Amino acid sequence: MLYGKEHVQRYQETDGAEGHDWNNTTTLLLTTTGRKSGKSYTTPLIYQKHGGVCVIVASKGGDPDHPEWYKNLQANPEVGVQVKAEKFKARARTATDEERPELWRLMAATWPDYDNYQQKTDRKIPIVVLDPITG
Repeated sequence: MLYGKEHVQRYQETDGAEGHDWNNTTTLLLTTTGRKSGKSYTTPLIYQKHGGVCVIVASKGGDPDHPEWYKNLQANPEVGVQVKAEKFKARARTATDEERPELWRLMAATWPDYDNYQQKTDRKIPIVVLDPITG
């Protein structure tokens, strides 16, 4: 099972042949810019496609604090995304209250632990929509 830096490295080296299909779900690579350091950080995250965009969840396993990648994209919403061999820039945004119920059901269906994570924390776990930047 791939995790962390090894997961990112194998995914990048194989254009997702290793790492995209993970633990009975699918992952993408999200690259954010550090809000303090200005450095690039790449994180493997579970995703699903919905209406032509990728959707991810800032769960951090139900931790009371948001994951660092989410804090980074709040400061700089322009991100890099890799899905298998496809690489593109996207503008990350938190799903609206109207979008959230449908997107939460989609993501909890692909990773049922999201429901457990939400029960473990008082924070409303953000769902992030990655809108591709075209042109």
